Amino acid sequence: MSEEISVYMFLGFLESGKTKFIQETLEDPRMESGEKTMVLVCEEGEEEYDPHLFKVKDVAIEYLESEADLTQENLTALAQKHKCDRVLVEYNGTWLLQAFFDAMPEDWVINQMMTFFDAATFLNYNRNMRQLVFDKVNLTQMVVFNRFKGEYDKMEFHKVVRAISRRPDIVYEYIGGKAEFDDIEDPLPFDVNAPVIEIEDCDYALFYRDISEKLKEYIGKTVRFKGMAAVNKKVPAGYIVLGRYIMTCCEADIAYDGFAIRCGKLAEGVKTRDWLTVTGKIMYEYNSVYRSKGPVIVAEKIEPAQKPEQEVATFY
Repeated sequence: MSEEISVYMFLGFLESGKTKFIQETLEDPRMESGEKTMVLVCEEGEEEYDPHLFKVKDVAIEYLESEADLTQENLTALAQKHKCDRVLVEYNGTWLLQAFFDAMPEDWVINQMMTFFDAATFLNYNRNMRQLVFDKVNLTQMVVFNRFKGEYDKMEFHKVVRAISRRPDIVYEYIGGKAEFDDIEDPLPFDVNAPVIEIEDCDYALFYRDISEKLKEYIGKTVRFKGMAAVNKKVPAGYIVLGRYIMTCCEADIAYDGFAIRCGKLAEGVKTRDWLTVTGKIMYEYNSVYRSKGPVIVAEKIEPAQKPEQEVATFY
């Protein structure tokens, strides 16, 4: 066996097109690289694999009957059984990704994730099973909407994906085989090149995510935003933490996300749960709040503020 086993994950709900895509991938002679391949199937749909059509040689197919089979010991045994160099995972849409991450052997390395949805049922799934949709989009590199129709509004699908992550490419695959990449622009609702970046109450979640993903673009810039203060023993003297509760996918996933604010004497008298507006310059420094380097805002002004109408920030 090689030192590392490459893992390619195909995510989505039942009948979303995962099996068809993997079948077509293994029928492509360009995928034949001499590597031993294992297809790990975590759910059984109506479509079945036809190994006779594979152009990729040395392919083994293994089925996991339940999430209880998703263990490091079991996955290691399967990899050793087939001496595989790469694993293609058709993941169960009702299993959270963390279950797979927890079970992954140490020598397995995820190279790619693709997520598939049936366009006809996607919006309904998002309304009723938001946490599972979020889970399958949050880390993926590509989202494919299969069986797309011309009468569908791309913006509805686009907004759901971009509310979760700005990273993945989005592809609309129409009935008949035509495919289109999403080219809808996503301008931020605030000007990152303004002398002072003004963050409205409703845009805090987008700002927090964007600075997390593109910190280098913000270093040295001045920002103004409103947040709720946190002051405790973990926060160094002369600092506060200022942030908001953010709901990423559902009410069960609400967390307080804030920034370390270096404010010196401006911090005097500030108490936890005080609402404040801070104006300051974004720096990249070590702070014990992060236990590493991170965005530290050097405050120029701190003012009392009214609690926003929507106390929990969202990406919508």
